[in-house]
Amino acid sequence: MIPHTYSDEGIILARRNYGEADRIIPIYSKSYGKITFIAKGIRRPESKKRGHLEIFTCVRFSAAKGKSMDILTEVETLNSFELVRNDLKKVSLAYYFMEVIGKITHDGEPHSEIYYLLVKYLNRLETEPKLKSLRMNFISELLVNLGFWPRGKIITDPDKLLEEVLERKLYSVRVGKEIIQ
Repeated sequence: MIPHTYSDEGIILARRNYGEADRIIPIYSKSYGKITFIAKGIRRPESKKRGHLEIFTCVRFSAAKGKSMDILTEVETLNSFELVRNDLKKVSLAYYFMEVIGKITHDGEPHSEIYYLLVKYLNRLETEPKLKSLRMNFISELLVNLGFWPRGKIITDPDKLLEEVLERKLYSVRVGKEIIQ
């Protein structure tokens, strides 16, 4: 059970505008799994949190329980993965990682191994030249860690297994397969 106010580290999976100045921000946290927050007033130009809430940024955050969604109260950037942001192919693969994690996990299911897996692959993405094999390894490790595939057994077609697990197509599948060859 999550306390009334809490702090943790996490990776921002997505963001979408809500109302006039707010944003809904799903974060995959180390201790609590995926949590969906509302960031009040984040779209105002004078907002101090604005620059910290970019997709695939690793952050330390504080939050308070809300009626329907928890409210982000403080955010500090731990790693913005600048080297990834400077390369279009790497950015598209990072977005693919975020979409996969966002769709395969559910709110409130803690799984610290997934958090560390995501951090590991974002760090590797900064220097890895072979993006296709990095993507395949990410999918394979994710499916094994979540229990969809037995540890030690080789997955012949990770993309097909991922689609079966998700039971729907990924929006960024074109990015994941075609751009990164």
